[in-house]
Amino acid sequence: MNVDGNEFPLQVVPELPDNISRLPELASNLWFSWHRPTRRLFNMLDQELWWKSGRNPRIFLRSVDQNILRMAAENQTFLGAYRQALSDFDAYHEQGVAPYKAAKLEETDLIAYFCAEYGFHESFPIYSGGLGILAGDHCKTASDMRLPFVAVGLMYRHGYFNQQIDRHGQQIATYSDIEPDDTPVQPVLDSAGQELVIKCDFPGREVSVKVWKVAVGRVPVLLLDADLPENGPEDREITHALYGGDIERRLQQEIILGLGGVRALRGAGMQPAVWHVNEGHAAFLMLERIREHVAGGLPFAAA
Repeated sequence: MNVDGNEFPLQVVPELPDNISRLPELASNLWFSWHRPTRRLFNMLDQELWWKSGRNPRIFLRSVDQNILRMAAENQTFLGAYRQALSDFDAYHEQGVAPYKAAKLEETDLIAYFCAEYGFHESFPIYSGGLGILAGDHCKTASDMRLPFVAVGLMYRHGYFNQQIDRHGQQIATYSDIEPDDTPVQPVLDSAGQELVIKCDFPGREVSVKVWKVAVGRVPVLLLDADLPENGPEDREITHALYGGDIERRLQQEIILGLGGVRALRGAGMQPAVWHVNEGHAAFLMLERIREHVAGGLPFAAA
């Protein structure tokens, strides 16, 4: 769409009938990834489209035919399944933090979990394998246990490569674009109501990093994204690919994850009591925490 010489993206989406208007809410929380009745709900609407969309409810709801939605809004079988899924969703999220007791932990303490990859669902491919699946399951379990828990990772724009084998038996690596609009992420807002952007220190420059948030049940996951117009072309690519590039690129990613992750939590108003580093990718977290303590007056050795 062109207005006064300026181009704007234009997207036509179906209109949801009032009595099924909360479908986007179910699509915007990765709770659907381990709640089968919610996934079945989308499958009931249009099974072929559900699978064609990669079982991605965000893409699915933008693509489903308007007539299908109208018929679903009058179908008592579908409405029954819809109401049950919403009832489960609301009951799950109305519960607060559990009276969970552990050594040296209070109910108000916050656990911060850092990892380079998270395997929540195939429709959100910011993982490569076992480490990501483990991290994703940690978040889901923390949600089910009602723990005071927040996770931090990177918002990859291409994720991990898709492996293909050519006729000579050689591997071909291809990447898919991950558009934020196709995922359940939302920008994190700062105390002034503006989108949260933090700064990470690099040799001779600062890199701006936007902070996104995705809901995994009750657990918020902050995802850091360097693909911003104010960064140079090379810096914008830092968070493009999971485990991509040379050793310098990997170190850049780890600086953003560790150092930037601490600053993102601070910018979001979160004060963790426990810091968990899942493998060494977020090791710069420890250096940033030392810097904070020294800036607060603690001797370096004590920090």
